[in-house]
Amino acid sequence: MISTQAWADARCLWDYHQMGHALRPCSVAVGLGSHDLGVADTAVDLYERGMAPLLVFTGATSRTTRDRMPRGEAVHYRERALERGVPASAVLVEPHARNTGENIRFSKAVLEEAGVDVSSVLLISKPYEERRAYATARKLWSGVEIISASTPMTFEEYVDSIGDVRLVIDMLVGALQRLLIYPEQGFMISQLVPDRVLQAYQRLCREGFTSRLLHTDTAST
Repeated sequence: MISTQAWADARCLWDYHQMGHALRPCSVAVGLGSHDLGVADTAVDLYERGMAPLLVFTGATSRTTRDRMPRGEAVHYRERALERGVPASAVLVEPHARNTGENIRFSKAVLEEAGVDVSSVLLISKPYEERRAYATARKLWSGVEIISASTPMTFEEYVDSIGDVRLVIDMLVGALQRLLIYPEQGFMISQLVPDRVLQAYQRLCREGFTSRLLHTDTAST
């Protein structure tokens, strides 16, 4: 049973993780690999709306995707895009990245190798990873504008789509922890975390929503 306070705290983290960027046409759209084919569908939707002339899908496999996506996350994303009518010439694949930092660095390298001039990037991730993706890209991809995007949905809709509310809250907590500790490790830029968000995070940690936390002394601070 999830308490009313935990629901409110989770929704607070959900809102913070989303950047609320206004979408506009960019040089390229980069879809970050994961278990969620919704990222590929959103990339295609934005392509069809003229928001980017080229799609890059990035991602290898992980313990959570190897069964569902045995050919690799980026490859399965590409297949989804082609099924939906995107021409093969408009899709590049980066099949080696195993974390967000590699997603950014390897996608940048693929575009450079292809001779694509990039001044702006439409960065597409899962809804609760918009801010993490943005902060990582800002650190590792200088000189370009980053616009963060995801499948438009409410917290409740996302919970319904996953079917496991505790897992979703655990993921929200884990993503917030990384925003707190990764800047010091050089993985992303530092961003202001409002007190209300930090307090919600701390309450959820105390409630035991910790399965996605990294093992560190700062995990609950």
